[in-house]
Amino acid sequence: MRPLVAHIDLDALRHNYQLACRCAPQSRSVAVIKADAYGHGALACARALETDVPAFAVACIEEALSLREGGIKAPIVLLEGIFSADELALVDQQRLWISVHSAWQVEALLTYSPRQPIPVWLKVDSGMHRLGFSPEEATSVWQRLVDTPQVTALHLMSHFATADAKDPSYFNRQMNTLKALAAKLKAPLCLANSPATLAWPAAHGDWNRPGVMLYGSDPLEVANEITQQLRPVMTLRSEIIALRELAEGEQVGYSGRWKAKRPSKIAVVAAGYGDGYDRHAVDGTPVLVNGQRCPIAGKVSMDMLTVDVTDVPDAAIGSEVVLWGTASNGSVLPVDEVARYCDTISYTLLTSVLPRAPRRYHGAHV
Repeated sequence: MRPLVAHIDLDALRHNYQLACRCAPQSRSVAVIKADAYGHGALACARALETDVPAFAVACIEEALSLREGGIKAPIVLLEGIFSADELALVDQQRLWISVHSAWQVEALLTYSPRQPIPVWLKVDSGMHRLGFSPEEATSVWQRLVDTPQVTALHLMSHFATADAKDPSYFNRQMNTLKALAAKLKAPLCLANSPATLAWPAAHGDWNRPGVMLYGSDPLEVANEITQQLRPVMTLRSEIIALRELAEGEQVGYSGRWKAKRPSKIAVVAAGYGDGYDRHAVDGTPVLVNGQRCPIAGKVSMDMLTVDVTDVPDAAIGSEVVLWGTASNGSVLPVDEVARYCDTISYTLLTSVLPRAPRRYHGAHV
């Protein structure tokens, strides 16, 4: 079989979730598993976490239904709410929680008669300017929802635009807006995403929403002592399938982008953009060969990439190649570091790994 595999360490996932809880012991932490748990497999991750979490969060009802069909019984919140009024019947039937961010959603909810009240998170646009009511609008919407029989467990919810940044000015502006509104309405809050959970205790509300940190990625511009405790959950691992000895001046790959500056040994690895590995990876992007850092040499192809292993004398056909994650010898290549070489973020790399790279699960609840 082709050797490329995405190994998923469920013990690391649980460790990272517990770290999120330790960061905010007075809050309840929702586990965000949207986008197939950031590429890790939502159902397997939910099964590993279900005994620990008070609720899961997904983007849409399709993701929630997949979890319910897989036997997940914990509360699930739809972060983008419903996309049509017809979905409320499924929300009611499957006992889902919803966010409400638009006037039409409010009207749909108030004209629906659920079998039991629906938990609602009212989304406030405090500065992200994607979804949500303005603070002024939110006050009147809150008053409409707070006493209606269709709604229970009403919370205020918002999302931070700059919680990952060193400069706290915009974050503080959002926080001040939200805390003033919560005080006015005497409302419980759901605020903190991964960076706010890790770095901004003032944002720890009644509920937090850790996402990418659960998968071992550091979302902060500057790492802190807490983010250094995160453990990578996905290890994208392959093998060398061929070796080439090149003379000085020889080139590698499409367009001949990489040229040997010395006699070089080039390894061909079974992984490419057809598997979801980023084609924008530049020469020098690191991989681990037998646990030793080596640079990509040449453009990533659909099914293969090439690596300079001149300084790895034991590199051979079948040698382990880790594209990110943890090597067999314990060496770690953070997905965040690889993302910087690709001029992107870890979220993109993790969610781009395609089904052709099968997931293999290890640890809790396997």
